[in-house]
Amino acid sequence: MRLRPQSLTARVLLVSTVWAVAALVVIGVVISALYRQGSERGFQDLLRAQLYNVINSIVVNDKSELAGSPQLGDLRFSQPQTGWYWIVEPIGEFNTPPLLSTSLGSGKLPIASLDEVPFDIRYERFYTTVDSFNNEVEVAETEVVLDIQGHTARFRVAGNRDVLEADINDFNRNLYLALSIFGFGGLGMNALAILFGLRPLDQARRSLEKIRGGESERLDGEFPREIQPLASEVNALIDSNRRIIERARMQVGNLAHSLKTPIAVLMNEARVLEAPHGDLIRMQAEAMQLQVQSYLNRARIAAQRESVLARTEVEPVLERLVRVMRRLHPEKTFLLTVSPPGLVLAMEQQDVEETVGNLLDNAARYATEQVRVTVQSAPEGLQGKDPGRRNWISIDVDDDGPGLEPEQIAVAVKRGRRLDESKPGTGLGLSIVSEIAGEYQGTLDLSRGERGGLNARILLPAVS
Repeated sequence: MRLRPQSLTARVLLVSTVWAVAALVVIGVVISALYRQGSERGFQDLLRAQLYNVINSIVVNDKSELAGSPQLGDLRFSQPQTGWYWIVEPIGEFNTPPLLSTSLGSGKLPIASLDEVPFDIRYERFYTTVDSFNNEVEVAETEVVLDIQGHTARFRVAGNRDVLEADINDFNRNLYLALSIFGFGGLGMNALAILFGLRPLDQARRSLEKIRGGESERLDGEFPREIQPLASEVNALIDSNRRIIERARMQVGNLAHSLKTPIAVLMNEARVLEAPHGDLIRMQAEAMQLQVQSYLNRARIAAQRESVLARTEVEPVLERLVRVMRRLHPEKTFLLTVSPPGLVLAMEQQDVEETVGNLLDNAARYATEQVRVTVQSAPEGLQGKDPGRRNWISIDVDDDGPGLEPEQIAVAVKRGRRLDESKPGTGLGLSIVSEIAGEYQGTLDLSRGERGGLNARILLPAVS
C-alpha cells in the first residue's frame, strides 16, 4: 500500500507511532523516577541501619571518654578516602576526643546547618555533602544521650552516592534497552495491524482504479461491514449514472431519428428543383443536418462527460481513421505516431472519431503531399480549460499545404465560415472540433506548422 501525504494509512501510522513513542518515553521517565525514589529510600535505610550499629557500639567509659569500636561488616569503612565514614562527636559540656572511622583519616566532612536541614520527628536528618576527597556522600545524622549523667554525642554515618548512582544508571540502561526492544517490536506489530486492517480500503481503491481504467464497471470484492455500505452506494451511483447516460442517448437517438426524415425530404426535393434555388435549398439542408447533429452531440457529451466509464484507446481508433483517409486520398501520404503506446482518452469513441476525423479530412483537402498525425502525452506546461485535471493528451495534425495566416485562423473556427469556397464542405468541421473539445474541457489551437502548412493541435483529457 503506497503511503502518501494525505493517505489515511500514513496518518494512522503517524498518529499511532507518535502516541506509542510518547507513551514509552513517559513510561520510561516515570519508572526511572520511581526507581530512583525507591533506591534513595533504600540507601537511606542502609545508612540508618549503619548509624544504629555505630550508636550501639559506642559507650562512655570510666574516664568519661567515648569508647568503642563499631564493626559494621563493610571494609569500605576501614579503607581510606572511600566516601564511607562514621563519626561520633561529643556535644555540650562533654569534653572528650571524637571517634572517627579509619576511612576518613585526616579528611573533613562538612556538616549542613540545622537551619538548612532540621531534624525530623525521629530526630534524624539526611543531607548530601562533598568530603575532602571530592566524593559526593549522603550523611545520616542523629544525637543520642549516652548515660544517666547526660553525656550526649552526635552520630554521623556517610555513604558514597556513587554506589547509588551507579545502581540507578545500570537500571536505567537495562530499562531503556528493554523499552526500546519492546517499542520497536510494538511499532512493527502496530504497523502490520494497521496495514492489515486497512487492506479493504486498498482493495476498494484498486477497484476504483479499474473502473477509471475501463477494466471494470462495478466495485467488486468482499468488503467489511464498515466499508460495504460505501461500496454499495458507489455501485448504486455508477448504475444510476449509466441509466442516465443510456436515457440521454436514447432521447438523442429519438430526436435524431425524428429530424432525419424531414431533412432527407428537403434534400430530395432540392435535387428536382432547378438551379440556383435547388442548390441553395440543398446546401442549407445539409448545413441544417450538420448543425442538428452537432447540437445532438453536445447534448450527448454533456450527459456522459462526467462518467467514469467513458474510455477510448487512442491508437486503434486513429489507425482506422488513417486507413480510411489513405483510401479516400491515395495520392497523399498519411503518417501516424503514437508515443507512448497505450494512451487512453477519457472520451467516447464516437467523439474521438469525429474530432480527429474532421481534422484529418480538413488536412487531406489542403495538403500537398503529406499529413502527419502525432499523438503524445501533453508536454509540461500544457493543460486544458480544467487545471485540476493533471493528465492530458495532445493530438497534432500537420499538413504541408498553404497554411493560414493569424487573421485567417480566427475566422476558421467560426461556425459556418469557409476560407476557400472552391473546396467542398459546410465550414462546420473546425467549429465542431472546437466545440467537442470544449465540452471535454480541452482546447483546439491552430498555428503554422514546421513545413509551412496548418498545424491543428487538440488537447483532450487522458485517463488518470
